[in-house]
Amino acid sequence: MPIEIVKIDKIKINPANPRIIKNYKYKKLLKSIIEFPEMLFLRPIVVNSEMIVIGGNQRYRACQEAGLKDVPIIMATEFNKMQISRFMITDNVSFGDWDFDILANNWDSELIDAAGLDLWQQPDETDYGKPDDIQLNNSDTSEGTKKTIKIEFEPEHYDETKELIDYWVKKQLYIGGFIMEKLKEEKYKDI
Repeated sequence: MPIEIVKIDKIKINPANPRIIKNYKYKKLLKSIIEFPEMLFLRPIVVNSEMIVIGGNQRYRACQEAGLKDVPIIMATEFNKMQISRFMITDNVSFGDWDFDILANNWDSELIDAAGLDLWQQPDETDYGKPDDIQLNNSDTSEGTKKTIKIEFEPEHYDETKELIDYWVKKQLYIGGFIMEKLKEEKYKDI
């Protein structure tokens, strides 16, 4: 499948794209494409025979916003409907994990951030362990009564956290149990 260069307005966004991108990550992707458009030749947009994106919907949107007139594509014309669906999912699955030691010791953190990878942040002066950051409601100790824990978030994390909580509440997930399991998982990871 050779790479072709086409006018961006010939490509159509895929309304069935199952992936979303958070605004701050989209801004990083947009900046990355503006600063390093050559990367698109190694990760071209993949389209079907109707020029509908089946791989790279977010890159396509960022290319549009960046003002690119022509973009590299690969046409997956030989894929059947089942293969297209499988590709759309598989293309977006992250199978690997990051080796944080190698990243921390061998890679420039500014380069990592510029690429849009959120791995770590410079420490700030906030003490996240202060007792007033987490408030327990122990006023009702009767059997079967749910307790509450109030957790404060920095302003830049609030909207995304609220969106995630709303999502899982709609799915009827018991968020307290989910958080407890994740906290236990992290606690025992190094043991």
